[in-house]
Amino acid sequence: MINIKQLKLNVTENNIDNLYKVIEKKLNIQKDDIKKLNIIRESIDARRDVLIVYEVDIEVNNEESILKKNIKDVSLAPNRKYEFIGNGDRELINRPVIIGSGPAGLFCAYNLSLQGYKPLIIERGKKVEDRIKDVNDFWNNNKLNINSNVSFGEGGAGTFSDGKLNTLVKDENNRGRMVMETFIDCGAPSDILYNHHPHIGTDLLRDVIINLRNKIISLGGEFRYSTQLTDLVINNNGVCGIVVNNNEEIKTNCVVLAIGHSARDTFYMLNDNKLSMESKPFAVGVRVQHPQKLINENQYGKFSKYLDNASYKLTYKASNNRGVYSFCMCPGGFVVNASSEEGLLCINGMSNHDRDTENANSAIIVTIDKNDYGDSLFSGLEYQRELEKKAYSLGSGNIPVQLLGDYLSNKESNDFKSIKPIFKGNYKFANLNKLFSESINNSLHESFVFFDKKIKGFNNPDCILAGVESRTSSPIRIIRDENLMSNIKGIYPCGEGAGYAGGITSASIDGIKVSEAIGNYYKK
Repeated sequence: MINIKQLKLNVTENNIDNLYKVIEKKLNIQKDDIKKLNIIRESIDARRDVLIVYEVDIEVNNEESILKKNIKDVSLAPNRKYEFIGNGDRELINRPVIIGSGPAGLFCAYNLSLQGYKPLIIERGKKVEDRIKDVNDFWNNNKLNINSNVSFGEGGAGTFSDGKLNTLVKDENNRGRMVMETFIDCGAPSDILYNHHPHIGTDLLRDVIINLRNKIISLGGEFRYSTQLTDLVINNNGVCGIVVNNNEEIKTNCVVLAIGHSARDTFYMLNDNKLSMESKPFAVGVRVQHPQKLINENQYGKFSKYLDNASYKLTYKASNNRGVYSFCMCPGGFVVNASSEEGLLCINGMSNHDRDTENANSAIIVTIDKNDYGDSLFSGLEYQRELEKKAYSLGSGNIPVQLLGDYLSNKESNDFKSIKPIFKGNYKFANLNKLFSESINNSLHESFVFFDKKIKGFNNPDCILAGVESRTSSPIRIIRDENLMSNIKGIYPCGEGAGYAGGITSASIDGIKVSEAIGNYYKK
């Protein structure tokens, strides 16, 4: 196979026939010479005229003679196949137990299942079909199920998100490609394999998760829902079992902790069992809604009609040296109530696959550290809780919202203006300045003014803010060694909750890495 980079098409001429023509011209060959074409990457160059830029792998006649010509951006295609190498020799007592069925847990389970390990997956929430009902009941009637909600349940927190698959993780071992190919096999759109901003959308992701679950079951894996890890059984500094629902022991000497970043009670239990953990910095802020049309026109101008709804990525260093940045940007989406504890409230962003609502939304968040919340292991976690408690109080149990102009003027809003609110969950006007310290508020105030220089209209006073965006990443990291094992032998911290990932794809990749570590330690 031959790899070709930097194949450019004008956005108005972007189709497969023209892509073939560009390849033919670059290599001086005929279309009939091309036996196979795989698109590896599709991106947008909007610096001047909007161009679609492709990277492809092709199978052609006379590959060796073409490579000898040393044509710019043409090279031998790399191996893109994922390979599992496991040579563990230690005895595995019973089967591996995976705690959590978010992306990390599911891909760890799937990869282990492919190798014949037949894992047991424990999930404190419900299977995705039942979880959807609980979440909709919460959004419509404010009835929270603390174990089946936007944060807890099969698929993890990413199930009720945009289903974004971007990652900054380098993919030298093709783990990321294996993730994408698996999603496609389970019903995701095939373009996630090459799209510049791959996403599935929460509506499609649910069926993908069901299909992945069924693959795992067909390979000998087992799922248990409404089953919460409540204790560990440890002997001679090694795990020999777990306790679930406070009353049942399951024997195992291999436990994967893919618990997610909202399993706060589990972190306390792990600390009681002497697992090594450390606090880590995170970020907090608000979520802002703009008209999607405004974002499209700023990003793509007159060419926006040819392209999908645009996203953005913004960063700013405030005068007090705090970093401010956009996070989890959702084109054509919803702002959702993502609470998981009674009396506390947090939010997230979500989009369906078509990203077809009128508004774009994104979190605008500020970096915080021990200077904000203290030095103890759980001080960051409790800081999150305090913010969520304030948000719940400000909104009287509903999402607290405010117009941007009123936020900057430090006064409560009383009506929406030119922008229509798009939420999942009830909302109420409040003054979001009351959520944060003066330093954080000043950072946010400055950032909106600065971001208006990048996206004209970003600082529109009619824009809708909501709070609180508090669970951007785990406030705790469960420490693991070079073999991905904790200080307690046989326990493998995994994914976003354990502090080793940041999104669906990176969590899935970490799940695969942990499955490899298990395969290199235990024999089947």
